Amino acid sequence: MRRVNFSGLAAVFRAAGGVAAVSPAASTSATASHQFAQVALYSSTTSNNNSYSNAKSRWFFGNYSDTALNSGFAVAGAVVFSVAASSLTQEVYAKEPLPPDVRPDDVVLYQYEACPFCNKVKAFLDYYDIPYKIVEVNPLSKKEIKWSAYKKVPILMVDGEQMVDSSAIIDKLFQKTHPNVPVKPSPEADDEEKKWREWVDNHLVHMLSPNIYRNTSEALESFEYITSHGNFSFTERVAAKYAGAAAMYFVSKKLKKKYNISDERAALYEAAETWVDALNGRDFLGGAKPNLADLAVFGVLRPIRYLRSGKDMVEHTRIGDWYSRMETAVGIPSRIQA
Repeated sequence: MRRVNFSGLAAVFRAAGGVAAVSPAASTSATASHQFAQVALYSSTTSNNNSYSNAKSRWFFGNYSDTALNSGFAVAGAVVFSVAASSLTQEVYAKEPLPPDVRPDDVVLYQYEACPFCNKVKAFLDYYDIPYKIVEVNPLSKKEIKWSAYKKVPILMVDGEQMVDSSAIIDKLFQKTHPNVPVKPSPEADDEEKKWREWVDNHLVHMLSPNIYRNTSEALESFEYITSHGNFSFTERVAAKYAGAAAMYFVSKKLKKKYNISDERAALYEAAETWVDALNGRDFLGGAKPNLADLAVFGVLRPIRYLRSGKDMVEHTRIGDWYSRMETAVGIPSRIQA
């Protein structure tokens, strides 16, 4: 990983994206709960080609302070005055930009802004500084992806090639952009990374919806954020805020039962502590720089980080330092205007 010296570090944090859309008619019919659940609870089956996730259910949940933005300003003449400057500078983690010859020319991500699996893909793209365009999909009509036989998100188009399923997307894109890099320096490192990527898809994601919808106030907080972002109409937005929050409050109770969660906050804290234990004193699971497991955990947690549940997680566990390092390493989004 490149290390960069800065005499000043300016960090700007902004909230970005949650999506959910619900039709007005859905709020008063038996179809309502199903539609709201489809919006806030994103389900997909695992691709046969994806060895990193055996989970049968995946969620879409709506909220998030999308990503932390870090930018540094270098000292003019730092080379000449390096001795004097060294007392004022600090070392920070940085992105890993790709060489121009392996960087894709045209990347388009079809997504729900707050979908944890979409955020996994974005964490990868941002960290490797791959410019990409976003197409926000309406969760009800899905008209933006009618052209595709695959009707779930994320869908990533890379120089005209369609890629689907978040872990499979990351695997394929890593291989395309790192053709001469061994998958991992040792079988042990490869096994560790694979283990924790599977843990993200099979365990960590299941902690999220029960937490962000655990009571009426947090459900409303989530849908307040959802209704402020995303691709849906005014009437859908109005219906989603209250009817969606109510529907997902009850859905979250069913999810707790399904995944044997008695105390959702305790389960979230336990997952965070489990991840920190896995680091075993390292800055990242990858050592001096993030690996694909680091990027997966970070991507999944980004949508909840600045909600009440995410704030509680950072306050009551040891994950905050790692998360801050990841925010710095992933840095400013590499998204470009469509």
